[in-house]
Amino acid sequence: MDFGYLKLYIGGQLVDAKNGGKQTIICPADEKQIAEVAWADEEDAQIALEAAQQGFNYWSSLDLEQRALWMAKLRTAILEKETVLREAIIHEMGKTYEGSFEDIEAITNALEFYPKAMSEIKDEPINDLENTHRHMMVHQAAGVAVAYLAWNFPLLNVGFKIGPALASGCSLIIKPSELSPVSTYLLGTILEDINFPAGVINILTGPPEKVAAKMTKSDIPSVITMIGSTQTGKKVIADSSSTIKKLSMELGGNAPFIVFDDANMEAALDLAVGIKFGNCGQICVAANRFFIHEKIYDEFLSAYIARVNKLKLGFGKDSNGDMGPLVSRDAQLRMIKIVDDATSKGAKIETGGKIPEAFDKGYWFEPTVLSNVTTEMMAYQQETFGPIAPIFKFKTEEEVLALANDTEYGLASYLFTDDPERQARFANALAFGEVQINGVKYAIYLPHGGIKNSGIGHDCSALALEDYLIKKRVTTTV
Repeated sequence: MDFGYLKLYIGGQLVDAKNGGKQTIICPADEKQIAEVAWADEEDAQIALEAAQQGFNYWSSLDLEQRALWMAKLRTAILEKETVLREAIIHEMGKTYEGSFEDIEAITNALEFYPKAMSEIKDEPINDLENTHRHMMVHQAAGVAVAYLAWNFPLLNVGFKIGPALASGCSLIIKPSELSPVSTYLLGTILEDINFPAGVINILTGPPEKVAAKMTKSDIPSVITMIGSTQTGKKVIADSSSTIKKLSMELGGNAPFIVFDDANMEAALDLAVGIKFGNCGQICVAANRFFIHEKIYDEFLSAYIARVNKLKLGFGKDSNGDMGPLVSRDAQLRMIKIVDDATSKGAKIETGGKIPEAFDKGYWFEPTVLSNVTTEMMAYQQETFGPIAPIFKFKTEEEVLALANDTEYGLASYLFTDDPERQARFANALAFGEVQINGVKYAIYLPHGGIKNSGIGHDCSALALEDYLIKKRVTTTV
């Protein structure tokens, strides 16, 4: 599959990078070239900032109904191009065909949900205790927003930003990851095809030290939003301090997956496989540390290994694969490092643990289960972001709660127990932005956000709009 040469989308037009820069994009499943993309630098970033400022002046002047019509037009155009967009996602990420649907669903749901959510945000009167004035808190679009996006769900991540930004009245510059920009660049071709208002959405990528640094330090953006690693988030926060900007960040996670002896074992096993090995473990909310009660540890471990061993590797429409590759050689080498670190400190490889022999190209790694894991290991201390499941045994509530919270991160957590009182205790005590009990649900209308070093603000739900809005008090003397 070759998507040819794809241009930047700036100011309503598809354009080459000013310096003529281009970058080859390869498929992580087979290392074949799938596209060449225009590769931006500081000059392109500045042009995009200025275009976005002009786009904001126009877009914020439209009423919500007009903005909603444009968002609906974009949604329809995306659905018309679903096939090519899914192919792009499959090849830039090495995803299974089934796995590519989530991106399309997320971006189209966001474009539909946020105009409705925005319509429910009303200006708020404030009672004047002396009856001498009228007061109103009004909501206005914050300004130009810049979005830095992770590579793992290219269009899902776009959807989480484009929906609330456009509905609120902000213009947006999207910088997709350098590893998976193809589907987002194709979105630029769709925007040009439908004559979307110029400057309202702009798309470019290139070296972060040039493109991102230029935009983050600029005084044009009012909002910086991102999905990515905590390390990158800290760098963006530091660079953004040239002016006071609103920040919204969904960052790293180290999710605990806790199973008590009274849990529904089948339900726990089902989710333990899906939430760990879906997208090759490259999910911010992936279960990272599995804590299993000692009474069911052996039973759970045996059943889990059996299920993991049934997973098939493959990508694309015709593979019938359950799990694709990692995104890069660096990611693959990191999995080897995590496994080597664990085994050198006493862990046992129950299954997997290596590059599969059947794949001589691409960045594949076997679904892996580790036992005899301790807190000194990388598999416990760091976000794995790959297909490695470390299994821990615990005895008491106090012990597992301390282990679960023993991390700088605070994004997602998972708990399986049928005891309502225990559910309430853990829901209160788990130091994570999300506590999922006896299952999992994510949807565009449900808030998604972290605490501690896992982020600021929220994606999804009406709460996301707050990141793109300012509140102004208007007081009138009577």
